[in-house]
Amino acid sequence: MAFAVALTAFHPAELLAQRDSVVRRDTMTQRLQSVRTTVTRDAARAPFELPFAVTTAPLSARPALRRTGVSDLLLGVPGVQVQDRANPSQDQRIALRGFGARSAFGVRGVRVLRDGVPVSLPDGQTPTDWIDLETIDRIDVVRGTAAALYGNAAGGVIDMRSRAPSPAPFSTQARVWDGGGLQRGNVQLSGAARDSIGRWQRAAWLLSATHTQGNGPRTWSRFDASSVFMRALATVAGTRVELQGTHYDAPRAENTGALTAAELARDPRLPDSLNITRRSRKAVVQSQLSLLAEREVAGGTIRGAVFTGSRTLDNPLPFAMVAVDRRVAGGNVHGSWRTTRLAWPLRVGAGLDAQRQMDERYNYENCAAVSPTAPPTTLCPRPGTERGATRLDQQERAANVGGYARLEVEAPHGVFVSGALRHDRVRFRVRDRFVTATNANDSGDRTLQAVSPMVGVVWRPVMRWSLYGNLSTAFETPTITELTNQETGAAGLNATLEPQRTRTSEVGTQAFLGDHLKADLSLFRAVVLDELVPFDVPNQPGRRAFRNAGRTTRTGVETSVRAQWSAVDVGAAYTHSRFRFDRYVVGTVSYAGKAIPGVPEHYLQAFSTVRRGVLWSGLEVTASSEASANDAGTVNGAGFAVWNWRLGLDAATMGGVRLQPTVSIENLFDRRYASSLVINATRNRFFEPGLPRRVSFLMSLQWR
Repeated sequence: MAFAVALTAFHPAELLAQRDSVVRRDTMTQRLQSVRTTVTRDAARAPFELPFAVTTAPLSARPALRRTGVSDLLLGVPGVQVQDRANPSQDQRIALRGFGARSAFGVRGVRVLRDGVPVSLPDGQTPTDWIDLETIDRIDVVRGTAAALYGNAAGGVIDMRSRAPSPAPFSTQARVWDGGGLQRGNVQLSGAARDSIGRWQRAAWLLSATHTQGNGPRTWSRFDASSVFMRALATVAGTRVELQGTHYDAPRAENTGALTAAELARDPRLPDSLNITRRSRKAVVQSQLSLLAEREVAGGTIRGAVFTGSRTLDNPLPFAMVAVDRRVAGGNVHGSWRTTRLAWPLRVGAGLDAQRQMDERYNYENCAAVSPTAPPTTLCPRPGTERGATRLDQQERAANVGGYARLEVEAPHGVFVSGALRHDRVRFRVRDRFVTATNANDSGDRTLQAVSPMVGVVWRPVMRWSLYGNLSTAFETPTITELTNQETGAAGLNATLEPQRTRTSEVGTQAFLGDHLKADLSLFRAVVLDELVPFDVPNQPGRRAFRNAGRTTRTGVETSVRAQWSAVDVGAAYTHSRFRFDRYVVGTVSYAGKAIPGVPEHYLQAFSTVRRGVLWSGLEVTASSEASANDAGTVNGAGFAVWNWRLGLDAATMGGVRLQPTVSIENLFDRRYASSLVINATRNRFFEPGLPRRVSFLMSLQWR
């Protein structure tokens, strides 16, 4: 609150003269509202009735977000750490209760959904580069082992919900952002039909197009990407139907790489020189089409979805050139019912998820550093051509089938008792097509499966306060990339790498304190068997392999507070994480008692938005203690505190167009720090620098 008060001084008279033409929040009674969430895979429920930690990201309290990465949207959620790697070739790393901190790219250990359709693949990996963040209206985050509901994840669930189309017949919104060498533009068109068309009722549509281009803050960080997202909704003969489609094309995303400690101290804009000589980068084209339906049946609700997609990846890396052609297809169906015919009301839910991933994977020698005048060799037979001899040619398949059921009893005195059970079966299959006299056939199959139970209880003594507890389990397989990236360089599947299994106990409470303040607190202890740990393969820069730690224990405290008044929004989230290896031996070295790398023990985020007439100002801070970068704890990333500031104008409507300009400064004090750590890196390249100070301008225009 203290850092918010200073911002109330902004009060230009010429701007306030427009106050009668806009809705002023300071003339209204402002109170925090209860929200409802569908993360139970049930009908929309109040989080106060759920036996686990659920937080809705405070997007409405933080206006004019850039939306260039998920870190823009998840600030203020306890237990969540998003590491912005300032590298267009690498997705931002999301860690939930530390799960996911191992990720070399994409997201691990966390299930990601959009409108009920999985973004996560059946093997557990989640590329997030193709998600259209401009149209995300709400994000619900389940922290902890929600595997009894969603499967194959230990950290939790991130459930993204698209914004609704405009109720007007036609509406246009445009956003233009420019800062630090990058430019981004987005145009959204939406509308709704006023009348029914035959059996079609409440038809509405939304179309969003986005383009991003420019150079990032570091050398060798050029980025070009375009995307289109659409959704069409209608009610047909009593069934709510939705069609969604996404197409994403990023022809250039240069990989600037990680730095040593000395390089970070000298100049965080430096690249990894090897990434330049080997021209490390990626090009991606991804498309997905989804059909969703929901209908009220026999006093309950049945929902279902089918989806299909493709992804083409060309990814030159220092150790090899990787090419992947991927096809994904799947579907889910879920039913839920509530009956009051028994002595105590009863809720029942059950469903089935099925998903299939089909990859054609090729590795080639990276010959980018070979001179065009050099003599041909076996590895680089065509000097001057980047792609050399074939190193790997294999067909990879991953298929997941999971069934689950959930039962909840509404006992007297505000008590809810629930239990859930899920069974997952994940099959991996590799067919080696590069078999020679010196290359053995490395084809193989593995099937990993588990039963994941969960029990929970909620006591809601009054409407605006609840206490909960749960005992839950989670099952997380290695991804197919982790299974095939073997330290020995062999193709096929790693037969010794096992899935990790997590048992969690958790208690928590949440409450509204008056009309303007909401607070929550959760405490948990998670024991993980066979935790998946990454490490860089010696003498093969950029290539990662994985091994299992015997046992780890995670204990943590998560708390957040959010307050809202007529002119002020403030919030803060604090996470304390004590994560340790219990049993973990590599060769003859034991790492028992060492901290799990990549996760700081203390992590704080806070924000404030102050409104004065048509002018508003927002201030945000992210503060972290140091974090270990390797299993031995001999290398650490220093702690940091980074501040961002935004100043915006909610201008009057002129000629039917509403203007909302915003100026922002990220890393206000130009702190030099590592926002992300490469765990167990070789060549001492552990550090991925955070953004330097960046001034940017955002203009939003709305026409209806």
